[in-house]
Amino acid sequence: MNQQSFNPESQREHPHASRIRSVLRALMGATGGSVNAAAAITSDGMVIASVLQPGVDPDRFAAMSASLLALAEREIDEIQRGDLRQLLIEGTRGAVLLVQAGDDAVLAVSTEPGALMGKVFLEARRAAGEMKTCLEPT
Repeated sequence: MNQQSFNPESQREHPHASRIRSVLRALMGATGGSVNAAAAITSDGMVIASVLQPGVDPDRFAAMSASLLALAEREIDEIQRGDLRQLLIEGTRGAVLLVQAGDDAVLAVSTEPGALMGKVFLEARRAAGEMKTCLEPT
């Protein structure tokens, strides 16, 4: 696993990156290996912290997640379904779950095939709440 979210070619690391990475690792542990990657991103696609699989570019993953989230928010607004809470994308080899974590943060989670999604949803919402607390101004 790539334990670093900081890309030395990009801006400096987010001030809460270490604490958020701990939340991401706890999420991965709490799901018994069902979650194989997780990232905290801003709603505009900047990486706060990540624990990703080798070969996954954190900046690209964050940008794509933010784009998907923006489209989903516009869709849910268009059909008048309130505020977006989460977005699930299922593939043949796993799923990606995006969960709001405050006004400007999103938790992006990648799962293994056959993951117990109820457990993943529960733990992802818990982790998103922790992220929100970590990112609130003091």
